[in-house]
Amino acid sequence: MYDRTKGFRDFYPGEMSARRAVIDTLEETAVRYGFREVGTPALERTEMYVDKSGVEIVEELYSFTDQGGRDVAMTPELTPTVARMVVAKQQELSKPVKWFSTRPFWRYEQVQQGRFREFYQTNVDIFGSAEPAADAEVLAYAADALTELGLTSEDFDFRVSHRDVLGGLLASFEGEVDTGAAIRAVDKREKLEVGEYHGLLADAGLSDGQAEEFDGLLETPEDDLDDLVAFAGSEQVESAVTNLRNVLDAADDLGAREYCTLSLDTARGLDYYTGVVFECFDSTGEVSRSVFGGGRYDDLIEGFGGQPMPAVGVAPGLAPLSLLCQRAGVWPEERVTTDYYVLQIGDTRPTAARVVRDLRGRGNVVETDVAGRSFGAQLEYADSINAETVVIVGEQDLAEGQVTVKDMESGDQAQVPVESFPGEHERPTYDDLA
Repeated sequence: MYDRTKGFRDFYPGEMSARRAVIDTLEETAVRYGFREVGTPALERTEMYVDKSGVEIVEELYSFTDQGGRDVAMTPELTPTVARMVVAKQQELSKPVKWFSTRPFWRYEQVQQGRFREFYQTNVDIFGSAEPAADAEVLAYAADALTELGLTSEDFDFRVSHRDVLGGLLASFEGEVDTGAAIRAVDKREKLEVGEYHGLLADAGLSDGQAEEFDGLLETPEDDLDDLVAFAGSEQVESAVTNLRNVLDAADDLGAREYCTLSLDTARGLDYYTGVVFECFDSTGEVSRSVFGGGRYDDLIEGFGGQPMPAVGVAPGLAPLSLLCQRAGVWPEERVTTDYYVLQIGDTRPTAARVVRDLRGRGNVVETDVAGRSFGAQLEYADSINAETVVIVGEQDLAEGQVTVKDMESGDQAQVPVESFPGEHERPTYDDLA
């Protein structure tokens, strides 16, 4: 008996049915927005992640040396991969480039609620537009995908911020401030005790007084953003505030503004974010962690050797999203469903097979006996797979030119001519034939 590897999960048919319904919703929404599906490899060169995040990232990777002596890693995220793909064909691609992909990723990290070592995400990205409309489209996609799942504005909100507002405010303080370290501290603000949080700001170069003042600025309401411009006195903050407002206005045009709340302490921990960033949270707070996030990363393509090219994206993860959907009562039912079970009695396989082919040819989910079971065992199996309709093909019925159609919920059944079944209906049921 072998145990499952820690941080990895098995999904049985009922669970996969629910997950498939959610993935289909995420992907179908992306397709409606004009995003095109791409496929990406499970392995990349380890150096790609080291160059992007530093050598310490290796501790979080499933990395190894392959048989050809190459240092490779199982992909921990998609953004570097799609950046590499864009650079490879940058001149050939029509702009903007709008791609999506759903696939597993791997990170060697602490297992906790909604976080595993193998996890699944749908990544949605736009390359080649710096316009606020591109940021707004990503927000609108995410909002539409969640509402398609049955969630409402009472279930989730997008906490929206701008990295250059944070960076510009930090630059306005006297002294040498490590902006990246300070922003990473802001990203951890809600998870830490006040003293520990201020300690990280101090490590980044802020004095105690500056840390308190900076922290107070993060509470600035949306109507008072001009106060931040006045405080910083910099073009960087003024431009960022203007951009943030333009994104929110564009999100309003696309119907996503009602889901957006200004939250300047939303920072996103990864250093490659450059502009508007956001995170999705459970409005009730029952799911305490971020459900997913996204934002702008305009420098990444150039960092991978391409021509400068702006980009923005979002990546809903299935595990945390399932927590939100389950809390809101909209997670799909975890059960298998079957349209028809074709039950065979006696030497009736040729006719039963013809019925099976006809029903499957119309797009129905159809099972039939492949184990030589008795009538009772077949009926019990049909019930276990939640068959809606059972078509009984028996020797006695066939001698009379009939088959029996049984509704499994009510138990009602009717005989119909075998030659005219399934007939003109795409999905004939007892109610159609009685």
